[in-house]
Amino acid sequence: MRRPSVRVLIVDDSASVREVLTRILSEDPGIEVMATASDPFVAARHLKEEIPDVIILDIEMPRMDGMTFLRKIMAQRPIPVIICSTLTEQGSDLMFEAFEAGAVDIVPKPRVDTRKALLEASTKLRDAVKSAAGAKVRPRSARRATTEAKLTADAIIPPPVLSRVRPQTERIVCIGVSTGGTESLREILEVLPSDTPGILIVQHMPQGFTAAFAKRLDRLCEIKVKEAEDGEPVLAGHAYIAPGGRHTLLQRIGIRYHIAIKDGPPVSRHRPSVDVLFRSAAQHAGRNALGIIMTGMGDDGAKGLLEMRKLGAATCAQDEDSCVVFGMPREAIACGAARKIIPLSNIPKEIMLWQRAGLVAAAE
Repeated sequence: MRRPSVRVLIVDDSASVREVLTRILSEDPGIEVMATASDPFVAARHLKEEIPDVIILDIEMPRMDGMTFLRKIMAQRPIPVIICSTLTEQGSDLMFEAFEAGAVDIVPKPRVDTRKALLEASTKLRDAVKSAAGAKVRPRSARRATTEAKLTADAIIPPPVLSRVRPQTERIVCIGVSTGGTESLREILEVLPSDTPGILIVQHMPQGFTAAFAKRLDRLCEIKVKEAEDGEPVLAGHAYIAPGGRHTLLQRIGIRYHIAIKDGPPVSRHRPSVDVLFRSAAQHAGRNALGIIMTGMGDDGAKGLLEMRKLGAATCAQDEDSCVVFGMPREAIACGAARKIIPLSNIPKEIMLWQRAGLVAAAE
C-alpha cells in the first residue's frame, strides 16, 4: 500500500480532541495520523521510534507545557509544528511566542463546543497540515468535511477597468502573506523608517488575533502598526493589519487613501483575502502602488497582483529560498504577476528604493 505523503503526531491532553483531530485528518487519504500523545513525555517516546512530518501541539498540558516542548523540538530536531490551542485574545502573546519559537501555523481550539468547532474547521485543519509538511523549519535556540467553493475577488469587488487612468497620488504599499508570515513581517516592519509610505497588510490569521498581532509589532517598530479600521485614512509611517474574519480594501476619496472593511464570503478560501486587497489597490492606486506577495500556501493574491501589474503598479514576490512555504509567491511568479523576485532580507530596501524613485519622479 502506498505510504501517505504526510504523517502526523497529535499531542493534546484531551482524549476527545485527539479523537476528533484523528477523525478529521484521516478523512484525507494523503494524511496519516502516525500516533497521538496525551503529553510531551509520551510524544517524546514516539519521536524516538519515528519522526513525523508534522506535529499538532496543544499549549496547555500537564507535566510539560507545549511551549517548552516546542522549544526543545526546534533546538534538537526541527519539525513543522501547528499549534492547536484554546489560546484567547488575552493569551495571544503566547501564540506569537510560539511563532517566534518556530511554530508554522495556528488553528484555534475554542473552549466552548470544541468538538463542533474543530469539525467545522476540518478543511482548514487538513490544509494547514499539508502546508506545514512543506514548510522550511530551522533550529532555534532553546469545518465541514466537504470542500468549500473557491470564490474569486469578484464576490467582493468588481474587476478593475484597465483603460482607466489613475491620477498621481501618494504612494502606498500592499503586502499579502500567509504561513510563515508573522516572523517575516516582523523582520520587514521593524527596520522601516518613520517616513515609509502607508502599508496595508493581509496576513491570513484567525479572527480575534490580528489586533494583538498588530500591538505586538507596534512595540517593536519605529513605524506605527495597528489593526485596520473601517473608514480611517492611510497615513505615511503607518502599517495596517487587516482584521481577521473580514475583507480589507483600499479606497480613494479625492487624492487621499482610506480603508474599507467589508463582510462577505471567503475569497480564494480566505477572509481576509489578499486578492481582494490587491484588486482594490489596482482599482484605486494603479501605478502609485507597490504590491508584495510573500510566504504562504495556495494561490491567494496571484490574480490580484497581476491586476496591479497590468495597471502599472510595481510588483514583487518573495524568493523560494527565504519563504517558509513557497506557494503564493510561486503562483504569482508563474502567472507573470511579479516584476521582481527578491529575498525577504531585501524587501525593506525595495520598499524604500521604490519610494525614493517616486519622490524623484514627482520632483522632475
